[in-house]
Amino acid sequence: MADHTLIHTPNGGLPRLREIMRALRDPLTGCPWDIEQTFATIAPYTIEEAYEVADAIAREDWDELKGELGDLLFQSVFHAQMAEEAGLFNLDDVADTMSDKMVARHPHVFGSESRNKSAEQQTRDWEAIKAQERADKAEKGALDGVALGLPALLRAHKLQKRAARVGFDWPSAREVLDKIVEESHELVEAQESKKQDHIAEEYGDLMFVVANLGRHLGVEPEEALRAANAKFTRRFSRVESLLAAQGKRPGDSTLEDMDALWNTAKAEERSAE
Repeated sequence: MADHTLIHTPNGGLPRLREIMRALRDPLTGCPWDIEQTFATIAPYTIEEAYEVADAIAREDWDELKGELGDLLFQSVFHAQMAEEAGLFNLDDVADTMSDKMVARHPHVFGSESRNKSAEQQTRDWEAIKAQERADKAEKGALDGVALGLPALLRAHKLQKRAARVGFDWPSAREVLDKIVEESHELVEAQESKKQDHIAEEYGDLMFVVANLGRHLGVEPEEALRAANAKFTRRFSRVESLLAAQGKRPGDSTLEDMDALWNTAKAEERSAE
């Protein structure tokens, strides 16, 4: 019988969590679901947990953040356990790799370089170090290494930043705005063609340029859209509340009625600022 003493030890920290993961993956006595998982099947859960961490931070729910960080940590432990079983690496290797990377990327903290630099200079140094790391990995193209699994909006932002480093960029936001107008016209033309694949392509082009505009304006597109989502959710919930006070639901109301209440909700927010 397996010794589960550590597993049942309160405050066992990371060693306890690693032991739990090993037990869950034990081919004879573990959990059938956990045993069946692979890197590919677990990856979507890893992404989901990262978003739930961001959500807890956005809501400033610190108790929930502790739990969500635990969920995200468990994902790392899960992947590391599968890697160890496959003879690839283990959790200590993961930690050592991260430690080595941070030490190498902060010579002004852990090395002989001076800390007397501006934030801008440190950012440039950071990018230079990362560029050297990519070169060491034989990543020759400017866009190599931008992860395919990133959310599309975030990946667009990173691709554009990489291209801008080698001079492939508009001089200012003005030119990007002009491009948005151009892409909007092309989308209208595509819509008139009634070819769905063409419409989708032009719509994607428009979104890509809008993401680029955010970079020129110093706005993170993902964060801006997340804030817009939150604002929409907040205001629409207020519309529902106002309708409920009238004994109605959205499905029972006209667009004109809901639009008027939307303006009310917007006015309430602005007056409270």
